[in-house]
Amino acid sequence: MAETRVIKKVFTTEPYTDWHWEKLVKALGPVEIIRADHNDTAAVKEGIKDADVAILSGDISAEVLAAGKALRWVHADHAGANNSAHPEIFERGIILTASAGRSAPVLAEHIFFLMLSLIYNSRTLEQQQRDHNWNNLYRDRRGLYTKTLGIIGLGYTGKALATRAKAFGMKVLGYGRSSAEIPEGVDRAYFADKGQNIDELLRESDIVVLTVRLSDETFHLVDERALGLMKKTACLVNMARGAVVDEKALHQALVKGTIAMAASDVFETEPLQKESPLWDLPNFVITPHCTPEVPDLADNGLNIICDNIRLYREGQRLRNQLDSRDVYTRGRK
Repeated sequence: MAETRVIKKVFTTEPYTDWHWEKLVKALGPVEIIRADHNDTAAVKEGIKDADVAILSGDISAEVLAAGKALRWVHADHAGANNSAHPEIFERGIILTASAGRSAPVLAEHIFFLMLSLIYNSRTLEQQQRDHNWNNLYRDRRGLYTKTLGIIGLGYTGKALATRAKAFGMKVLGYGRSSAEIPEGVDRAYFADKGQNIDELLRESDIVVLTVRLSDETFHLVDERALGLMKKTACLVNMARGAVVDEKALHQALVKGTIAMAASDVFETEPLQKESPLWDLPNFVITPHCTPEVPDLADNGLNIICDNIRLYREGQRLRNQLDSRDVYTRGRK
């Protein structure tokens, strides 16, 4: 039987108001709650120093983590918590969770926007319209129907993408960490816990999409070697984190024709530097790490937090709980 846990003092930087705040307070119950602005580092360090639970609107820095000497659980209220996954978190036995999944349906839509932009050559199409040029761009192109989609990362976004890809008539391959289940819509899956890698997926896929969590294990997962395994006609779409891809290797692959096209919403350094050669590639589509919101984004995140408050007190494993395999140090500035 799981050992129950007690919450004594909570520190939060969540900017909730009205019923959102009331719902969080109700879920926490009669405990002391301290609030501060996430950008006020001094106030955050002061407020967190005696808290055993921290519910944050963003990541926890190493400096703030060091100040929170009593911490037992930290929740970072956004999807990717790689910048919170300090080695010290796991060395100290602190539970780390995030709000992954709250935007999965729209992130999957965004991926389709990028895939279709590449397949339908939207950049040239827009230029033709500006030039009043009537020209068939698609004589040698095929749509998404019957293409093979390879999804690296079978979390919330990967699963949402797989079900939508089947509606487009695509064959779907997937790569994930755990083989506990094969997600709906995935025709064939490869799993890390079975000793499998991404190589076969890269070789077979017409479009490779990255939705994997960034960690030391996945840093530059797609490098020169990986790009060399892909079809010359293949597309790469990165909706994970910028550092999952070696950007220098990607640039060379797009220039040399190692792969045909790519798109990315994320980059190793953001904003993408104005002098980056990626801006000027004709076969590369960029979105500046932004996606239209789901209408219930705040509700979705708050529901995850409230559910985790219950699971924490019950001594259960929390939703979106990270572990030592998620440590991220390699790309930190």
